[in-house]
Formats: sequence, C-alpha cells, structure tokens
Amino acid sequence: MQKEYIAEEFKILQDKITQALESCDAGAKFHEDIWERDAGGGGRSRVIKNGNIIEKGGVQFSAVHGELPEKIKSKLKLDAQDFFATGVSLIMHPENPHVPIIHMNVRYFELSDGSYWFGGGIDLTPIYVDKDQAKDFHLKLKEVCDRHHPDFYNKFKPWADEYFYLPFRNETRGIGGIFFDHLNDSSGMTKEQLFAFVMDVGEIFAPTYCKIMKSNASKLYSKQEKDWQLHRRGRYVEFNLVLDKGTKFGLDTAGRTESILVSMPPEVKWTYQYEVQEGSKEAESLQLLKKGLNWLEPFSA
Repeated sequence: MQKEYIAEEFKILQDKITQALESCDAGAKFHEDIWERDAGGGGRSRVIKNGNIIEKGGVQFSAVHGELPEKIKSKLKLDAQDFFATGVSLIMHPENPHVPIIHMNVRYFELSDGSYWFGGGIDLTPIYVDKDQAKDFHLKLKEVCDRHHPDFYNKFKPWADEYFYLPFRNETRGIGGIFFDHLNDSSGMTKEQLFAFVMDVGEIFAPTYCKIMKSNASKLYSKQEKDWQLHRRGRYVEFNLVLDKGTKFGLDTAGRTESILVSMPPEVKWTYQYEVQEGSKEAESLQLLKKGLNWLEPFSA
C-alpha cells in the first residue's frame, strides 16, 4: 500500500465529512483554501462558520513531506532523514452549549528508512455532560474497535483518558473517546488491516456527531449556560496550545499556522477563580471529568 493511495483516501474522507456536516447544519457551507508547504507538500483547509449549529469548525487535509526537522528527530529518537505525513483532522465548536465540541484525527506517517505508523482517534467534549449520550458515543467507538481487534477499545479508551488530560487542572478535557498512535506491523496486523481500522474510525465520525447535533441543537439555553460554555472553551485552548502533540508537530515542521490553529474556538473567556455553585449542573459535569470512568456502565471506574 503506497503512501499516495493513503493520502487520496484521506482526501475522499474529508469530502464525505464536509458534505455530511453541511447537510446536518443546513445553514452554512465550508470555505476551502488550498495551500502549499514551502518545504514540500500541502493541503486543503476547509472552514465553516456561523451556521445554524456550528459556530466555527475546521476539517483539514494535509500531505506533507521533506527533510525531518532536527527537533522532531530528537524528540522521537529517529535517524531517518526524510518524512511523509498525511491525515485528516477536525474540530467543531457549536454555538449551543448543549451541543458538545468534538475532535477527530486520522493520520499516517512514513520515514525514508521504510518505517511507518498510523495514529488518530475521536474525543467528545460536552459543556454539560449527558450520560446517555456519553454511553451511546462510547458504544459506537467500541463497535468500530471490535470490528478490527477485540482489545482495541480496552486499550485505546484509557489511552484517550491519559492523553486528553489537563494535569494542571486535574481534569479530563471531556468524556474522552479513543486515542491511538504508532500502530504498525508490530501490532500483529498488516498495513492494510490497520488502514481499514483507521478509515473506519474516520467514517464513523459524521453519523455519530450528526445524531448528537440534531438531538441537542434545539435545546434552549440561558445566559449562564452560554457563559459556562465560553469558560469551558478556555480549557480547550489550554490543552491545544500547551499539550497537544499534533499542534506541536505541525508548528515544528513549519506547517500552515492558520490551518493548525483553526482548532481555536471563535470566542472564549477566562475568569480568575470562576465560582461554580455546589449542586449546579456545572458542578455535576465537573465531577464527571475524570480518568477511568466506564461510560458503557456509568459510572464505575
């Protein structure tokens, strides 16, 4: 399986996702920028804003190549001189506080020495946690994982808990999902089998999220709930700028900054020592931002 084939399939996946989101939102269209990377490769950045449901969102495709920066070689302990990386990544920031933020990423990395790996995942960040939707979301991810390997969900769900965690806040970014990286033939699966899994993860995104969007978008919300949303978006910014490896990789490899930082929400707040009232819906959601929750049988550890 050639890297060019993988990149083309990712482009098709981007098309499917943007078409599905436009249909679901029914109020805005994606604007596309086609860009080139000076050091090699390029991509397609698609951004939607001010829709009926989505306030701002981005679905990015990239396929970049060239000399591996020394910073990356040192960080990943690699000796190869050149790299190729392709993938689709997205983040949606809805206007309604009752519609969760969502992130999805699938990617492929190949080095000039012949080594390769896949990575990716999906995670959901509700402003107000709906336990039934959280369970349904994780069930869908487990179904995808189980189609490819019986151990995937039990491995990738805790990995997401660990990855999407803000240690300086002592809380997870949301209700998690799945996260995986460095999947290659050492897993006991062929490259073709791993790619089938990665594409399946990408394919499940649109129907899963569109269902959540349609279920929650008509819910009324108060000024307090909107204010809470803006503060919770602040946690998203903190994670993406301080901890996210994809953001760091993109910037370290001279990626397109506008496309990398499209993940930032359109509006956000930070308030010093924001007070949450005991017994409130906000307090209830905060109690659920923990590692190790079994969302399939809420809420045993």
